[in-house]
Amino acid sequence: MWGVASAGFQNEGHAPDSNWSRYAASGAVEPYGDSVDFYHRYREDIALAKSLGVQVYRLSIEWARIQPQPSTWDNDALTFYDNVVAEIRAAGMRPMLTLDHWVYPGWEVDRGGWNSPQMLDDWLANARVVVDRYADDNPMWVTLNEPVFYPLQEMRASGLSPAAMPAMVDRLVAAHNTIYDYIHARQPGAMVTSNVAYFVGAEAQLDTVIEDRIGPKLDYIGIDYYYGATPATAGTILSALQNEPWKSQITPEGIYYALRFYARKFPGRPLYIIENGMPTENANPRADGWTRADVLRDTVYWLQRAKADGMNLIGYNYWSLTDNYEWGSYTPRFGLYTIDVKTDPTLARRPTDAVPAYHDIVTANGVPSGYLPTRPPVVCSIVDPPSSCTDPVTLPR
Repeated sequence: MWGVASAGFQNEGHAPDSNWSRYAASGAVEPYGDSVDFYHRYREDIALAKSLGVQVYRLSIEWARIQPQPSTWDNDALTFYDNVVAEIRAAGMRPMLTLDHWVYPGWEVDRGGWNSPQMLDDWLANARVVVDRYADDNPMWVTLNEPVFYPLQEMRASGLSPAAMPAMVDRLVAAHNTIYDYIHARQPGAMVTSNVAYFVGAEAQLDTVIEDRIGPKLDYIGIDYYYGATPATAGTILSALQNEPWKSQITPEGIYYALRFYARKFPGRPLYIIENGMPTENANPRADGWTRADVLRDTVYWLQRAKADGMNLIGYNYWSLTDNYEWGSYTPRFGLYTIDVKTDPTLARRPTDAVPAYHDIVTANGVPSGYLPTRPPVVCSIVDPPSSCTDPVTLPR
């Protein structure tokens, strides 16, 4: 299943009161404005996805929008999402719905957010409303986006203290495991996951935080993979991610190692790349010479190698369909379609070189059989140490 991915707060604009709208308004990060205004332009964006030929469209149902007060559900907001889901289905795509993409209502902030014991019950009440409303649309589900990194975002945006992180993690685990059962009761045969943000060199250790605790209740393993590393570049990973992600090392073959890691961890379990893409600094070319189209084609080559080697890969989403508000800044650009949010009042969606590349990939269900990556695998990748260094992939000669 080929797809595209997006997220509510990052794309929608016209943000309701939430933890992130408050943080964006605090002056600590770039002003939010109305992002790329998916709220009014969802039909246009869904049509762009349809023109690519993809089968899956990922989005989040924003809790802050549909429940603006503790006892109030906003029917207009629910109708908005009804219309979005209906538009996705009418375009021949399957919705992939995220219940929590790091955003929750402002009134929950006032109650203490994830630091409050009441947060879990409130979260589940919202999630059940969403599941009840959309289970008949047969979506795929993502309960919690990148849950290991969610507490780190909370420290940044909501002031969560390090001492409160273990309690938040426990609540995230309980949230996933509880709503998993509820989804399956409402939608027999549902496909439910919580996507991991694959972190090179440390994923096995990070999995002990959440992934190992929810593993029995994952119908498929959702993986977000973006960046690679070698011993020489390992020390710059965190700095690049936090400050200048467009300088992070791109190693398309690393996605093979990430898939291999989870194929070994969960033998036979379906694997799905929930997010993958490449950032640029605004619309400028990358200093390393990578183009979006070359990274995409090279990545798909390694996906096909993974399938050829017996890994149960069932899908791939490109992050993201359009540029968006990347958690505090419009400078990192990930979109298949680029948008000059700060300088173009029309918010025109302009295709990058990856648009025709992805269309061709989807149409042919992969890259051609004779395709070879534009660059060879790096020497001693540490995506999955030590095996990605001691048992590296090679290109045919």
